[in-house]
Amino acid sequence: MNELPIRIAPSILACDFGSLAGEISAVAAAGADWIHVDVMDGHFVPNLTIGPPVVAAVRAATKKPLDVHLMIEAPERSIGDYVAAGADRVGVHVETCPHLHRTIAQIQDLGVKACVVLNPGTPAGSIEPVIADVDQVLVMSVNPGFGGQSFIQSSLDKLRQIRAWAEERNPALELEIDGGITMKTIGQAAAAGANAFVAGTAVFKGSAEQYPQRIAALREEAEAARHS
Repeated sequence: MNELPIRIAPSILACDFGSLAGEISAVAAAGADWIHVDVMDGHFVPNLTIGPPVVAAVRAATKKPLDVHLMIEAPERSIGDYVAAGADRVGVHVETCPHLHRTIAQIQDLGVKACVVLNPGTPAGSIEPVIADVDQVLVMSVNPGFGGQSFIQSSLDKLRQIRAWAEERNPALELEIDGGITMKTIGQAAAAGANAFVAGTAVFKGSAEQYPQRIAALREEAEAARHS
């Protein structure tokens, strides 16, 4: 199996927004590979978070790649705004994109990486037609909208299926998982084929002095699991 680097992507949804720039700088210095930015519109998901101005503020705080996850309806209307704000990777939900190939091309034409996202109740087959076209797939292992939820075990089967397709058609595909990632679940996800891991409370809970240890421990657990 083609082994891509392990990526740890702390989700700023779990950080202290009163010290946003400091939190981002801290996790970047602590070894984060990407900074995961959750954008929610209060319609597609039952929560409302941030828009392009905050993404721009995150961009100003770090040189790390920004992994921007658009949990919004009609994402094609605002993809350009998020890219202009500094996104390096833009994720759109298959559930919100009736013209998925077109939306993927729109993202890539703007010079950034395209990610397609699927919810826990959405089958892997929904994104099979675009496996060869995207740079990244994000499997949600909780229902999107809030942090701190429990890991949905059926997401592991989805990871295995998507990784198998990717090995045949797109070996460079980054396979990411988001939701309930902890020291107990990251190894399971890595063994199932994920190489990128969104972690919220698993990183941000506690003081900034603990961030390097938490990120290193998650990375080591993932590495160990896929080599066991």
